[in-house]
Amino acid sequence: MTYRVKEIFYTVQGEGAQSGRPAVFLRFAGCNLWSGHEADRERAKCTFCDTDFVGTDGENGGRYPTPLDIVDVLDRVWAGGGDGPRFVVCTGGEPLLQLDEPLIAALHAAGFEVAVETNGTVAPPDGIDWLCVSPKAGNEVVVKSGQELKLVYPQEGHDPERMLALDFEHFYLQPKDGEDHAANTKATLAYCMAHPRWRFGLQSHKVLGVQ
Repeated sequence: MTYRVKEIFYTVQGEGAQSGRPAVFLRFAGCNLWSGHEADRERAKCTFCDTDFVGTDGENGGRYPTPLDIVDVLDRVWAGGGDGPRFVVCTGGEPLLQLDEPLIAALHAAGFEVAVETNGTVAPPDGIDWLCVSPKAGNEVVVKSGQELKLVYPQEGHDPERMLALDFEHFYLQPKDGEDHAANTKATLAYCMAHPRWRFGLQSHKVLGVQ
């Protein structure tokens, strides 16, 4: 298959249990819950996404014919990371529309630990090392286990307490971005303090002003 990639860049993970860890982000183009075009937002299956995943015009973006073509770019982008543990975050859009076992195997062969950020509506291939699921209200979650569940809050139709029945090691509640972000942050903090199984999820990359 040809992989459609929006961008590949070196940064630090800004969210969740891996927050602060140096990582190469491999952002795939496309999503199954929204086209990415503002004209379609109101009728999308997810209406609050804050990420540009349309096209292949980002940093190191393009159409990659083979897994090794992607790995070659990741090797070059990681060059500033020295000899420490190599970590790649596969995200989107929805990465599981494209991420497959041959690409995961190639990433492992190149020494990368593979993390995935998914909306949980697509079954994952084998071999993922760190699986983070961010459910979106009104969409069936088929990925019911992993390392981390990150719930954007508040979402009408998503009760955080029902999410605790899923099989994850970490549970994060993250304030919904947008014009109500300040109020959502207060509500999220209050919920976490009243329900200590949830950790408050901060988007630290936005605070730091990095990708």
